[in-house]
Amino acid sequence: MKTRMTELFGIKHPIMCGGMMWLAKPELCAAISNAGGLGNLTSGNYESGSDFRKAIAKTRQLTNKPFCVNITFLPSVRITKEMHKEYFEACCEEKVAAVEISGAPLDRYLGQDAIIQAKKTGVKLIHKLGSVRHAKHAEETGYDAVIAAGFEEGGHPLNDDVTTMLLTPRISESVKIPVIAAGGIADGRTLAAALVLGAEGVMMASRFIATTECQAHPRIKEELIRRQESDTTLICRTIDLQMRALKNELVHKVLEVEARHGSIEEIIPLISGERSQKAWESGDVDGAPFAVGQSIGLIKKIVSCQELLDGMVQEAEEILANVHKRVRG
Repeated sequence: MKTRMTELFGIKHPIMCGGMMWLAKPELCAAISNAGGLGNLTSGNYESGSDFRKAIAKTRQLTNKPFCVNITFLPSVRITKEMHKEYFEACCEEKVAAVEISGAPLDRYLGQDAIIQAKKTGVKLIHKLGSVRHAKHAEETGYDAVIAAGFEEGGHPLNDDVTTMLLTPRISESVKIPVIAAGGIADGRTLAAALVLGAEGVMMASRFIATTECQAHPRIKEELIRRQESDTTLICRTIDLQMRALKNELVHKVLEVEARHGSIEEIIPLISGERSQKAWESGDVDGAPFAVGQSIGLIKKIVSCQELLDGMVQEAEEILANVHKRVRG
């Protein structure tokens, strides 16, 4: 399956992994890239630029295929602007295949020189966004591709609240650079749908949690299989940090604080990175806000990254061929 996305990054399958705090580390990143997709190494998992460089080196020991790095420019208690700058400079100096930027645009956060730096070193720039206006800005600024992240996605969807079904064709008709669809995607059917809507490929995160190579606790993987598409909700809207997370006891606590107009000081300890890190490792399904999307309704079993990607592409190709036959009569 060749698309502008596979050609841009030099990969076999038009499927990439999104940023995942505490999970998108060298082992999972390499497994996805080795399976033909574009693995993701999430920079926020590391406490310094030097630690992050070690993670890049470890990933390269595990794969000789292209992989990308996620850098999220959102307010953080732990990650400073200086750390973000260190992550980005490391990506350029180490010449990773691509950097996936989410949150604030790179040119506005680190300056236009950062765009120039990436271009000089051959690092492709991808911006994950949720609106046509942001996609146009990314194209004008010099990004190589954009991710149309719909309202269904886990993590931090834009508060415009536009679904992937509508956002993907709107962005695809509005920019000339490749568009990658995200949000509600977890199998071959949704890959095929994204291609029909005008995307050149897809980005997934939640689906990669339920793989053998992901280091999430087995109890959480089984919980995702048990849950349905209605088992996520939005939190932190009152502090302008909208987040889609799995419904559990901790998330209900956050919603209770928001319902009574509680302060940000009450909310921050409940959504802290340290709490989430411990929960992913211990398997405490009620102890943290797990950033997963509505696509959990499509997760049926735990498979390897190779099985997942090969199966998705085969299913998508069969669906597209069958649709062609059906409409041709």
